[in-house]
Formats: sequence, structure tokens, C-alpha cells
Amino acid sequence: MSIKTIAYSSLALLVAATTACTPASPPQNTTVSAEADGPAGQTESERLQAFFERTFDEDLKRSPTFQSRLGKKWDYDKWDDVSETQMDSRVAILKNRLETIEHFDTAKLSKQEQLSLRLFKLGVERDLANDKFRHHKYIVHQFRAAHTQIPSFLINIHKINSKDDAKAYISRLDNVRTYLGQVIDQMKLREEAGVFPPAWAYDQMIKASKNVISGAPFDTSDTPSTLWKDFQNKVSQLTIDEAEKNTLLGEAKAALVTSVMPAYENFIDALAHQKTLSPEGDGVWRLPDGEAWYQNRLAWFTTTDLTADEVHQLGLDNVERIHNDMRKIMKRVGFEGSLQDFFTFMREDPQFYLPATPEGRQAYLDTAKQRIDEMREALPDYFGILPSAPMIVKRVEAFREQSAGKAFYQSPAQDGSRPGIYYANLYDMNAMPTYQLEALAYHEGIPGHHMQRAIAQELDGIPQFQKFLSFTAYTEGWGLYTEELAKDMGFYSDPYADFGRLAMELWRACRLVVDTGIHVKKWSREEAVDYLVAQTPNAKYDAQKAIERYIAMPGQATAYMIGKLKIMELRNKAMEELGDKFSWQGFHDQILKYGPVPLSILEENVNQWIAEQK
Repeated sequence: MSIKTIAYSSLALLVAATTACTPASPPQNTTVSAEADGPAGQTESERLQAFFERTFDEDLKRSPTFQSRLGKKWDYDKWDDVSETQMDSRVAILKNRLETIEHFDTAKLSKQEQLSLRLFKLGVERDLANDKFRHHKYIVHQFRAAHTQIPSFLINIHKINSKDDAKAYISRLDNVRTYLGQVIDQMKLREEAGVFPPAWAYDQMIKASKNVISGAPFDTSDTPSTLWKDFQNKVSQLTIDEAEKNTLLGEAKAALVTSVMPAYENFIDALAHQKTLSPEGDGVWRLPDGEAWYQNRLAWFTTTDLTADEVHQLGLDNVERIHNDMRKIMKRVGFEGSLQDFFTFMREDPQFYLPATPEGRQAYLDTAKQRIDEMREALPDYFGILPSAPMIVKRVEAFREQSAGKAFYQSPAQDGSRPGIYYANLYDMNAMPTYQLEALAYHEGIPGHHMQRAIAQELDGIPQFQKFLSFTAYTEGWGLYTEELAKDMGFYSDPYADFGRLAMELWRACRLVVDTGIHVKKWSREEAVDYLVAQTPNAKYDAQKAIERYIAMPGQATAYMIGKLKIMELRNKAMEELGDKFSWQGFHDQILKYGPVPLSILEENVNQWIAEQK
């Protein structure tokens, strides 16, 4: 089935030799003039390059956390400003940039530069369109929000390689009060607008928040809290004298007790208050302008103009297709019974689950690493462009594993100081069956997200902003596509592993059904969970956590399948039209070498490549 995409102006995609760079010191927080004037004698390409560098630096200056993710320490002691004033300022900057863009003469730019300008303008327009719904987006939810991002960021992103780094960590602890205070202010604005997550989500957020401030020095426990343990471990590695270490530890302990603890207590109080106000129901249909908000979310995440009803039907059609493929595997393994009987077998048979012990969890991580290492060896036959950044497999930390998704990926630092990380959530081993281990590792690791995101960051010839664009249908569509690509590459020798691949694709097809069901068709959380349990082999706990995520992030879950179907559609077209001239390396490089793009531009890209190969 062909996926309709939002139409943008036609453009052939070719690579030009332009290079974007990031300064080594903090840029000034300036505003670009509407004319984008540059020094006399500058070419249009040079003006555009300067514009991209300047605006990227402006955005980077406004985000200390993004700076840290890129390995920069300009504002290593700060959190992002999420105040309403800052958001208003951001909108003014975007409007100014939109005006500026119109002053470039595109006829004097290369095709790649035209593409970059087109993507920049699209990003500005998307952000401005979203501002209409500024207070519709949940500022907090149980899946991923400030209360868990603070410890996760400090543990995984904030490195301590010097005394100054440790001081910056302490300052960030001190600044938690201000940061969470701004989050609470945003919660109040949404309260005024009538926008709340479902009531049950508040209980999970309260529990996760209490976990952060549990243990020493927040109480008399002998067990250190997550943050206290992290700081102690990092400081212990510094090559400074013990007196200096003790001073740092004392300052950190004070910051935890006097800033972090009261900040979280205030946040917990705010959550408890809003829980009593949240309207009944689970989907965004219960919110003011909920229908328009959901259509905005579908367009944002899928980069298509599909309606909720079309997405729902697309899901039903693909559920049926995948069920039929699963029945073929049933015959292959000699299983007698219905597909639902087979689901029960896969869900309950102990051969498909590792024990919920330290040894069992380590075995899962070791096997995932092995599968990724095997895949890495096969990559050159299917990819021309390969990432330089390393990747590791890691368990989701204890403080957030109960609320986090089953697996996710964290991009490497652009400067090479931090590897890409595939996180596996091993809290409930019954939600991590071994028959899905292989496909999950390919999706989150190699050739999935690590290939796409690491390569994007390492690309030459495109401006910095383009390397960090977010188009969920492209990114997650690629991840899901690589699950099937692995089969084309000869993996999944075990039929149960191949069933696991289908089970994961089925999961994404079901997402189209349940996401639209929840947010438009007024399904309850329980109805959506029941649908997943009936239509997939996944455990009920898995279904419950998934549905809670889709409720927290309306529309996001639809992007995976829609993106994958588009990539498969384009690959099948290329294979049919090129025949023996089709190149796996060429096709995949064409997908990856421009960084994240909307599906419409991806289609233009591939069509241009096909024409060039004939």
C-alpha cells in the first residue's frame, strides 16, 4: 500500500561539498537580521553557510543540555530554560528566521544547499504550527519527563573529568529547584487550559519522583540514592587530593538536601494536586480541541496527511497480513492449534524467557551484544557508509526501569566522548522474551538507530542543524525496516527468532489501531490493552506499559509502521525498475546520507537515485 506524504516543492537531491562547523567557545546569543546581510563580496552559498552556523549556534546557546550531549561545556552548570518567557522568545526568533529565509536567492545555491534551506524552513514552519498547541503537549507524563530526565542526564551525560566538572554537577543539583519550578509553572498553565494526563499517570510520576529522593542523604538509609551514588563514584575517579574530594562531596550532599529534595517534594505536591483535576478518560479527545491536536500530532510524527481513520484502517490491514505470515511459521515448527493458541505458547513457555536473576539479565545483555557483533561483520555487503562511533549495550537504570519503555537508543556524543547506547529494560524478564531479542537488537542498535543517528552526526557536506533534525517516521521507520532487512541479510536462522521479528512488526501495526482507537475512537486504556493481548504474543505487562506510553505521547507510535512501509515501498520500486542494476549499498546510502528528512523528501531522494542508475 502506498503511503501518502505531505507534498513539498519538488527538488532533486545531490550532495555538494559544503562543510558546517561548530565554534569551540560559546557563541553570542544574537538574532539574525531579516536581510541576512553578510560581508561584501560573499557568495550566496557563503551567506547561507554563515546563516546556518549562526542559527545553530544560537539554538545551541539556548540549550545547556544539548551542549552537554554534544560534548561541549559552555554552560555545564545549567539546565534548559523552559519558562514561558523563553518560549515566547523562541517564537519571535523563529518568525524572524522565516522572514530571513525569503531573502536568499535559491537559484545561486547548489542542490544540496537548496535542500538544506528547504529543510530549515520546514523545521521553522513545523515549530510555529506547533506553537498553536503549546499548552496541549504534556509537560509531564510518566514515560519521559523532567523528574526522570534530571537523574538520567546527570548519570549518563554529565561527565566528571575534572574538579570544574564536579563543581558544575553540584551547580546543576543546586539549579534543580529553579528548573522543576519552571516545570511546575508550565503545569499550571496547562491546568488553566484544561490539559492533563490521565489520573492514573500521576501515581506513576509520584512514585518515580519519590524514588529519586530515596536513600542517603535524603533519609537515614545506609543505601545511597541514585544521584548520590553517581556523584560519589565519579568524584572517586578524580586525580585530586582527598581533602578536595571531601569538600566536593560535602557540597554535593548539601545541594541534594537543600535543593533537589525540596524541588522534588514541591513537584510531587503539584502532581498530587493535578491528579484530582484530570478529566475522566485516556485519550486526547477529552481535552479542548483534542481532535485538532491529534491531527497535528499525526502530521508531525508521520510527515504525511493521513487521517486518523486512514491510519486505523492501515493498521487493521497490516495486522491481518502479519498474522498470515505468522501462520506459515506455525506450520514450519509443527505447532497444532490456532494462532491465538500459538501466542499463548510463545507467551508462556519457559524456553523463551531468561530467569529474573542477575545471571539471567546478564545473559540477555551478552546475547544482544553477540547478535550486534555478528551483524556488524555483515554490514559492508549492504552499506557503503558506516558509522565511526562505537555502540554499547546497557541495562536501563533501576531508578527509571519501572516507567521506561522496554528498549531505546541514546545517540553518541558528536565529539566521540560518549558511545551510542542501546538500553534494554530488564525490570520484567517476562516482557523481554528471547525470541524477540534478535530483532530488538537490530532495531535499537545495528543496523537500526545507531547506523542512522551516528552516521547523520558524522556526515560531511551538510550543516550542523540538519544532522540533528527529528522526523520520527524516518528515524523509527528506518529502525523497523532494519528488522526485516536483517532477514534479507540471512539472519533469524531460528524460526522462533523470525517469529519474533514478525511479532515486533505486528506490534507496530497494532499501534496504528490502538493509538487512533485511544485518541479518536475513545477506547479506554483497558480496551487498548485487551486488543494488544488478543492480537499479539506479548505479555500483558508489556501491553500495559505500551498503551500507557501511547497515551502519554499521542501519535508518536504511528510513525514506525508508516515510515517502514514507505521505505519498503521505495525499495521494492527500486528493485523492480533497476533489476540487476539495483545495489543494496547504493539504496541504503541514499536513505542515510542526507540525515533525517520527511517521507516526501525521502521519496524524491530515492526516485532521483533510481533515475541516475538507469
